[in-house]
Amino acid sequence: MDQLQKRPANYVPLSPVTFLPRANAVYGDRTSVVYSRVRFTWRQTHERCRRLASSLVRTLGLRRNDVVSVLAPNVPAMYEMHFAVPMAGAVLNTVNTRLDAKAVAAILRHAEAKLFFVDWEYLRLASDALQLIADSGAPVPLVAVIDDLDRPTGVRLGELEYEALVAHGDPNVELPQLEDEWDAVTLNYTSGTTSAPKGVVYSHRGAYLSTTSLLMAWEMGAEPVYLWTLPMFHCNGWTFTWGVAARGGVNVCIRENRPAEVYRAIAHHNVTHMCCAPVVFNILLEGGGDTARLGAPVHVLTGGAPPPAALLERVERIGFHITHAYGLTEATGPALACEWRAQWDKLPVSDRARLKARQGVSVLSLADADVVTDDAKMARVPHDGKSLGEIVLRGSSVMKGYLNNPEANEAAFRGGWFMTGDVGVVHPDGYIEIKDRSKDVIISGGENICSKEVEEVLFRHPDVADAAVVAMPHPHWGETPCAFVVARNKAAGVCEDDVMAFCRKHMAHFMVPKKVVVYDVLPRNALGKVEKVKLRDEARKLAPPAQKTKATKATKTAVSGGRRGEQPVAHVMAMSRL
Repeated sequence: MDQLQKRPANYVPLSPVTFLPRANAVYGDRTSVVYSRVRFTWRQTHERCRRLASSLVRTLGLRRNDVVSVLAPNVPAMYEMHFAVPMAGAVLNTVNTRLDAKAVAAILRHAEAKLFFVDWEYLRLASDALQLIADSGAPVPLVAVIDDLDRPTGVRLGELEYEALVAHGDPNVELPQLEDEWDAVTLNYTSGTTSAPKGVVYSHRGAYLSTTSLLMAWEMGAEPVYLWTLPMFHCNGWTFTWGVAARGGVNVCIRENRPAEVYRAIAHHNVTHMCCAPVVFNILLEGGGDTARLGAPVHVLTGGAPPPAALLERVERIGFHITHAYGLTEATGPALACEWRAQWDKLPVSDRARLKARQGVSVLSLADADVVTDDAKMARVPHDGKSLGEIVLRGSSVMKGYLNNPEANEAAFRGGWFMTGDVGVVHPDGYIEIKDRSKDVIISGGENICSKEVEEVLFRHPDVADAAVVAMPHPHWGETPCAFVVARNKAAGVCEDDVMAFCRKHMAHFMVPKKVVVYDVLPRNALGKVEKVKLRDEARKLAPPAQKTKATKATKTAVSGGRRGEQPVAHVMAMSRL
């Protein structure tokens, strides 16, 4: 058997780009992209992508591994570049449109971008970023403007323009062939919630496997109508930029997630699928209210910050069928999905929502996913739903590594695993549930408090629309929870005492926030994640001053005197914090 060789007929490098020529051959007459009054078929999308790839190679001289950056919302050009750029042998870098000029400039410099596509709406941001690059003495990339396809504005920044590059390209030219599936296909930057953003490199192989496994995990059938509420710059739209082509579906593109526009698109195009972060649920609830109802169910894959069970329950009443996933940039998007079991349909709504809030089991592109202890042994934790550890991943869909960052790569890959930095548990049925970021765990008097568990309770309070919990320094316990909440009714507000009393009824007393702060809106980063770094800074200002009291000494005596093992200590500590 060892004498049998790889041949062009039996070995082809895996790449998500291959989904497009297949879509052209199989679904050529079907609608591929819808944007306002503009429609394309898969045959047209295939030709446009080949034309653009031709221009990138022959007109602009791009070569293998050259980085092409793009700053744009969910418009057809953004979608097409997920195929056209790797067709040219280059690497696509989608830039978060919510960043400031300094952050955009830092990404362009670090990526050493050769070409920078900019949507007309972000020309000011791009211009400021390019000026910062020029001032630093670093090479400035070529710039091409993406004008509005439905209502052209005519604005420019230089001579290059997207549609002109498409029009002047030759769809029949021979394009570079992928020789190695380990080659880079895209470059994405982390959100930097706990550290500086890092450049994450995806391989063609990893992107292909992640795409196909996620299609199966979500059970996306043929001819889906997919609404782009998830930014394509976020892990390449969780690989559905390629996945919709694989299923011959329709990409419904909208520039912004305004409630009216989302509901209008769902009704007008008969949307069947969409992805979003949990923060979008609040937008939909505000726009439609709890009394809104969809004409037909819409399947929603959600990830990012763990959604509270109470929020999932409200959204499902409207008609959104939620599947919860867990992932991160380094895992090529979703790595775990909460695969639903038929017997759970018989459970009460609240229990179903609680189960859906779990992150689930590994997608098929992973060889393994587990939760391990944070010591040198890295032992697997018991499947009891209580024992905390770090979520770890292993498989071909994990990133190639961080660009030009060997120290970060050494820290991230350890013991044959990729270390996610997320704290979780494994339930008896094998489903993983994330509890916190490792840096967000609150350690109070030797007890680990998961901020997510406290937030889950806060979301169940009838007056709370949004909530986040961080550590607040405490002179005796080291840290205690501090809650930041947003009122459901801004005029009526939220009573701090009521919230704390509610928490005492629904959680161990040592977990109850010692301070509740009401905000009009929680600070969020460019990906919609709560900026807990800022909240921790605020919590430090609210911390009680350090002081020595007899009570402190008495408490210590009580703890040591009553000790017969770990459990009694936890009990005494909890009682002493009433």
